[in-house]
Amino acid sequence: MRRTTFRTLATTTATLTFVATAFTAQAASPTPDADDPLGDADLAEKYPVELLEAMQDDLDVTKDRAVERLDFQADASITLDELDDELGDDFAGLWLDTDDDVVYAAVTDAGKSWTVRKAGAEAVTARYSLEDLEQWQSSLTAPLTDVDGVPGTYVDLAENTIVVQVHRGSRGEARQAARVAGVPQRAITFEVTTEEPRTYQDVVGGNAYYIGSGSRCSVGFAVTTGFVTAGHCGSTGATTSQPSGTFAASIFPGSDMAHVRTGSDDNPVGAVNDYNGGTVAVAGSTQAPVGSQVCRSGSTTGWHCGTIQAYNATVTYPQGSVNGLIRTTVCAEPGDSGGSLLAGDQAQGVTSGGSGNCRSGGTTYFQPVNPILSRYNLTLVTNGGGGDDGGDPGTSCTGSSYTGNGSLNRGGQAVHPDGTYWNQSGSATITACVEGPSNGDFDVYLQRWSGSSWSTVAQGTTTSSLDALTYSASSGYYRVVVHAYSGSGAYTTGITVS
Repeated sequence: MRRTTFRTLATTTATLTFVATAFTAQAASPTPDADDPLGDADLAEKYPVELLEAMQDDLDVTKDRAVERLDFQADASITLDELDDELGDDFAGLWLDTDDDVVYAAVTDAGKSWTVRKAGAEAVTARYSLEDLEQWQSSLTAPLTDVDGVPGTYVDLAENTIVVQVHRGSRGEARQAARVAGVPQRAITFEVTTEEPRTYQDVVGGNAYYIGSGSRCSVGFAVTTGFVTAGHCGSTGATTSQPSGTFAASIFPGSDMAHVRTGSDDNPVGAVNDYNGGTVAVAGSTQAPVGSQVCRSGSTTGWHCGTIQAYNATVTYPQGSVNGLIRTTVCAEPGDSGGSLLAGDQAQGVTSGGSGNCRSGGTTYFQPVNPILSRYNLTLVTNGGGGDDGGDPGTSCTGSSYTGNGSLNRGGQAVHPDGTYWNQSGSATITACVEGPSNGDFDVYLQRWSGSSWSTVAQGTTTSSLDALTYSASSGYYRVVVHAYSGSGAYTTGITVS
């Protein structure tokens, strides 16, 4: 194994000071333990530590179980796309049982159950296709708008039905409206509820911005021209401050989406505030299946997690009905509006509104992010700022200030530089990369010492054999972890501080 020496690297990059002497491990040591170089490297998963901690708090799972669930959900998302394409008009939806790690997929033609089983899912025979249910649900929007006491509708995949939520005393009128719309009665379930959804706007949300003379909402996700947020936060042409910008487009009701175009002095970052002094990286916007566990960020209530119950939910706010929302069990409160919903590191939606609170629980609805990006032709900024894997390694990791070689089997990890860490003095930009075997998926993580444990602050986690990250660092102890997510073989890693 060949490695660049400490002396060579220290000469090349003066701000990168490597620790070559051992420290005595203590319960809450201000410095890492160099005698245990791998330490918490098993935490170098594809998911931010802050997200895993939120899942532990809200969903009562261990950290290892949280990682298992997120891996399970990521694989199920691929299965969802495959079955949607293969089953066509016979597809009736896919959902998860995250307690037992079971993927269910419904199909209207029992003869195609083998296709479901071949994809690794458990087949369920359904009366109605997902396309039919969603079309009927859409046809209910107009007639139900005129009925008082109907807070929303959504498709329950497991029950293969359209759920129409009604307040007590409104069922009869809602049923008549459904008849007028021509929706089969067997396709509808009326659910009595006390929910009264409202938008979350009046109190500061996550990564607050101000609209007009002083109302405030939350940044949802950064795009190359600014950010996306909830449409009810501001109408087209409204101005914002902190960051300064203009609502380039906004829709509410009907949908709840908006694009705020910010000035050239603002720097869109592909990350979400974790309300714990750091950020969580955003790697993409792959839709998670029904039953997936998700977490929301908002300044009023911080991080909270729950489960996706349904897609394409319709909600009737006092301002009018909004269609196509994600219905979840995540709690939220006024001030969380426009904030981010994540499944692992995948952007899902922006906070629209809901019922309840984070003391007694509730239901929260989110405008899906992909329709916003598509409608306004926007590009999501991924893995920027505090959790950036947007570094460009070129075609290899050669040319870095530090270069290390090694070999790993699937699931293995290694710490660099040379099995230890360095003390970063002052602000700097850290870039790191890993080049693994062509048939493998080797990832790279940058971790910072918190005083008692290592926390991942940036990551390069694509499916490519070559991954990279870039991070704007402050003073502290840092290390790079290489993780063989899949495949086995030799790798090269590089680190540069500038």
